[in-house]
Amino acid sequence: MRTHTALTLPFPMLLLASVVQAQTATPPAEPPSTVPATTLERVEIRRTAPSDTVQRQQSTAAKTVVGREEIERMGDASVADVLKRLPGVTLGGGRPGRGGDVRLRGLGSGYTQILLNGERMPYGMSLDTLTPDQVERIEITRGPSAETGAQAIAGTINIVLRESVRQRLNNVHLRLGHDDGRWSPNLSWTRADQIDTFSYNLAANLHDGRDRDHTEARTEETRLADGTTLRDERRTTDEVSRRQALHAGGRMQWRLGAGETFALMPFVILSESSSQSVQTLQSLTPTAVPDYATADQAGTGRFALGRLNAQWQTRLDSGLRLELKAGGSLSRSAGDSVRTERDGSDTALRRLDDDRTGKDRGLSTGGKLSRTADDGAHLLSLGWEAEHNQREETRTTLETSATGMRALNGEVGDTLQARTLRTALWAQDEWTVTPQWSLQGGLRWEALDTTSDAADGRLGSRSSVLTPLFHAAWKPVEGGKDQVRLSLTRSYRAPTLANLIARRSEATGTNLETNPDRAGNPQLRPELATGLDLAFEHYLPAGGVLSIGVFERRIDQLIRSRTTLETVDGVSRWVSRPQNIGDAVTRGVELEAKFRLSEVVAEDAPPLEVRANLSAFRSRVTSVSGPDNRLDKQPDWSANLGGDWRVRGLPLVLGASLNFTPGYTIQLSDSQRNTVDTRRVIDAYALWTFSPALQLRLSASNLQPLDNVSSATVTTADTRQVATTSNPGTTAWALRLEMKL
Repeated sequence: MRTHTALTLPFPMLLLASVVQAQTATPPAEPPSTVPATTLERVEIRRTAPSDTVQRQQSTAAKTVVGREEIERMGDASVADVLKRLPGVTLGGGRPGRGGDVRLRGLGSGYTQILLNGERMPYGMSLDTLTPDQVERIEITRGPSAETGAQAIAGTINIVLRESVRQRLNNVHLRLGHDDGRWSPNLSWTRADQIDTFSYNLAANLHDGRDRDHTEARTEETRLADGTTLRDERRTTDEVSRRQALHAGGRMQWRLGAGETFALMPFVILSESSSQSVQTLQSLTPTAVPDYATADQAGTGRFALGRLNAQWQTRLDSGLRLELKAGGSLSRSAGDSVRTERDGSDTALRRLDDDRTGKDRGLSTGGKLSRTADDGAHLLSLGWEAEHNQREETRTTLETSATGMRALNGEVGDTLQARTLRTALWAQDEWTVTPQWSLQGGLRWEALDTTSDAADGRLGSRSSVLTPLFHAAWKPVEGGKDQVRLSLTRSYRAPTLANLIARRSEATGTNLETNPDRAGNPQLRPELATGLDLAFEHYLPAGGVLSIGVFERRIDQLIRSRTTLETVDGVSRWVSRPQNIGDAVTRGVELEAKFRLSEVVAEDAPPLEVRANLSAFRSRVTSVSGPDNRLDKQPDWSANLGGDWRVRGLPLVLGASLNFTPGYTIQLSDSQRNTVDTRRVIDAYALWTFSPALQLRLSASNLQPLDNVSSATVTTADTRQVATTSNPGTTAWALRLEMKL
């Protein structure tokens, strides 16, 4: 671990501060107003929530809380873009500046638990489609807990939507984005108020996003014995797409009595999308003929989601506090696409018609019974959860060619039905031993039952895990600003539904080891991890924080995909299936600094707020030979550096951030290596405040963009295949008008 990097972390901060100069101006004092003796002034008392830093400091388990100010600072288009700047968070799977899958400690694909209001996100919903205006705060915990769940080997990210009213709101935001010659307007509205014992908070967002992508891919195959090139193809794809979406949600709460509330939380998504692409395939080997010369594809998609959650909280006579919750969701999706492949004379060679529909239904219920001991030292909690989800999917893929028509991926109109039932019981004790010591111990049992029905029969899978969890926080000095945290946890990662279902999905294009068919494995077992976290935190007087932490996870029954030759309908094809391949270990060090420059340099320093974090990771998969036998998609390190400068004498705030992840290579198996190039994203914004009710924000994402380049190499006894993919980077601009009505 490169712990020496911690010593160099303050220097880029000081360098950034040294180039910022500001004039200190003291505004003239306003003369005191004289109020007639007969005038009665209205006094309004509001409940103030603890600050983000206070919530972090008071939590026994390590937690980072991000509030509204930081969420809306850069004027981001999606929550995923907000997350990329937070400590230990990296994005992958997409072009820089375009979002991607969210990973904690470099681990995604089920290692990071994503929650929405403390519940698992509905099927078909992603953080790329959730706007910052809908979010109240973001909570990041570095380890699992009995209450939030143990499916969090890397940690948990909980997205809390707008909740109970703390102040009256009627805000409208108008946003116009521009990226690669395409304009994308956005309108959001937030309304909050209180009427007697009833309060509500509503948020709606209307989005019309247009995108353009250019992809270049090259596949090379070489005979190892003599270096002869067997295949050398270049594929170029140009695609334009459009997505129109309406998101609406809120919280309606009734105060029924002392300590008793009832709340309803609806959430709706309606979206439509369309795309068109043109692809060219060129063989760079003179004697080889490509499968096709050009291919054009057009597709449409529709998605609708409705979700309603209810929550009832009350205090019982015995001093117990009871919380009951229930929810239901229903979503429907449909899509179709047509792909036509042609030869050099523009004659149609093959046509693929793909139609798919999906329907998802979910029901959940749970409860929590808690009681604070008479001496206030213990907070005991017991809870239960049950969640049932059912998915129905119908997909028809027809191939038309010179030999006739046939159905791919099963029979025509093949329907898949899958059901999952998750149940959990947990107990937790939060114990304040002394003003300096606090402990949290918990035990959670969770079971997952999965069944699926398809044309090839019924499959079932059941797994259960018992996980003990322990967290401790110690302050060396009572009431001091230093804190040490320790966590010992047991967590797990359950196989996804797609990984369990054996149904095969045929690859588009030539079937190669680098482009295999994909199928599931009903024999998969969950991954189990034993974790250790140790951290030191120092809190600054004005709300800043400096911290350093180390962690380790030892993983059993690691799941990884393996590509092998299988006989399908009498023909040999490359098929990728997930398997349990053995054990792995990952460890790392995490540094974070957040402060005002005046807190660490001098009181008369420029009004600059600094944010910086650095995370270094190491991992090893025991069943794969090194070097680079690390966990999939985990880089060596990642870093963020950002600052905000309030210009003295002007209603102007300037800010910028740098997100950097170096390139890395991963040895997935003894025959396959993947390489990902450096990912660097520079964002900046300027905020001009005309009045307390009106401000204008200009933001730029991915300044000085880098291309997104990755490659996959498969080496066998006779040949080597290398598939390289490249997407050019672009800078996205946005202008947002923020109004308080």
